[in-house]
Amino acid sequence: MRITDYELFHAAPRWLFLKVTTSDGTVGWGEPVVEGRAKTVEAAVEELFESYLLGEDPARIEDHWQAMYRGGFYRGGPVLMSAIAGVDQALWDIKGQTLGAPVYELLGGPARDRIRVYQWIGGDRPGDVGEAAAEKVEAGFTALKMNATPEMRRVDNPKAVDEAVDRLAAVRDAVGDGVDVGVDFHGRVSKPMAKQLVAALEPYDPFFVEEPVLPEHNDALPEIAAKTTTPIATGERMYSRWDFKEVFEQGSVDVVQPDLSHAGGITEVNKIASMAEAYDVALAPHCPLGPVALASCVQVDAAAPNALIQEQSLDIHYNEGGDVLDYLEDPSVFEYEDGYVDLPDGPGLGVDVDEDAIRAADEPDWHNPVWRHEDGGVAEW
Repeated sequence: MRITDYELFHAAPRWLFLKVTTSDGTVGWGEPVVEGRAKTVEAAVEELFESYLLGEDPARIEDHWQAMYRGGFYRGGPVLMSAIAGVDQALWDIKGQTLGAPVYELLGGPARDRIRVYQWIGGDRPGDVGEAAAEKVEAGFTALKMNATPEMRRVDNPKAVDEAVDRLAAVRDAVGDGVDVGVDFHGRVSKPMAKQLVAALEPYDPFFVEEPVLPEHNDALPEIAAKTTTPIATGERMYSRWDFKEVFEQGSVDVVQPDLSHAGGITEVNKIASMAEAYDVALAPHCPLGPVALASCVQVDAAAPNALIQEQSLDIHYNEGGDVLDYLEDPSVFEYEDGYVDLPDGPGLGVDVDEDAIRAADEPDWHNPVWRHEDGGVAEW
């Protein structure tokens, strides 16, 4: 069996799908994308196929991963690692279909029967979170996530901190203590403000605080972690096990959040999960993306003993013009019950992609907003 063809599809709201076909007609799907830079990643995927992958045996997944990562001399970063991630997902999909087994069976078999999921509330500039939280809990979710703040100045005033506290307090009042509420700082917050916020939010028991500082400032995480007992989470903008090595050695992070479409795919995130387990760190993969990315996450979650919870993008505030279930022939594979999703039992990634829907989808031109402070300087989004 050989890789004979590939095709890429842009689809609303901001996704890129990869179809890989083999000489025996087997088709595998991947999601290689950087949100807002889909065309750049598309070019990287094309380069990998045209220079190396066409004509190769799809079963040699680890060897292909090493060749794609190490073979170009320059390595890492969001574009290359996202391109590799999508290819890797598709190759695992093909392998599982060829062997008639879900990918998690090929990773050692399931360590659980279902995986817990959380639901986003509140939008980019969070608002009306109390009412939204109550609605999602009524719908059956037992875990939520919200942005902590809109843009913040490097050193902001007490009112900005109080507003963040009030939002989390409103959610806690609406749902009680039996629901977990993650709080995403989104890298918007400088170190001095992160230290204030983690301490101020602690009385409302966040499930975790996510990306309290940008990954380039991970050296500040021990100081921030010392200000709170709330678990610290990070990792959506970290792209390989080498990026995660520093935070494991620091001992300041409690939850890692690699993205299956950014951090080298199933092959690499499975290794990151094993590294995390050795440091008593939980896994909660980042996934505000489409159904192939989510299916890939669930495969790793199924086999990882330290998997805690899974992000998913249903009704997330970015999804305009398309949603996670729109491109599946059988959307019931992602039916959520009591805040969990069952492990898929189909071969490969366990989802049947609706190719007609993807071909008919609107081609998005999505870019994240560029926010500015009152003085005109660029703010972190």
